[in-house]
Amino acid sequence: MINFNVETCTLDGVNLIEASAGTGKTHNISKLFIRLLLEKKLLIENILVVTFTEAATEELRARIRNELKDTIKSLNPENKETHGILEYAINNFD
Repeated sequence: MINFNVETCTLDGVNLIEASAGTGKTHNISKLFIRLLLEKKLLIENILVVTFTEAATEELRARIRNELKDTIKSLNPENKETHGILEYAINNFD
C-alpha cells in the first residue's frame, strides 16, 4: 500500500482514495478537487467524484464548498483569475 499525499500526488489519470472511516478521505478529495481546478484548469463539469451513499455525497459537497470558500479567503485579493475560478466553482457546484 502507498501512503497518499494530497499535496504531491500526480493529477494525471485516476486517483482512488480508499480507507477506513475517519482517515481523511473527504479532506483529501476536497483538496484534490481544488488542485484540479487551479493546477489543471479543469472545469467543475469535467471532474468526477464518486461516493457510495447519499449522505456521503452531501457531506462531500458541503466539504468541497467550504474548502473552496476557505481557499478564497487565504488568497491574495489581487489574484483575480484564481478568485474567479473558485467563485465560479462555488456558484455552479451541485
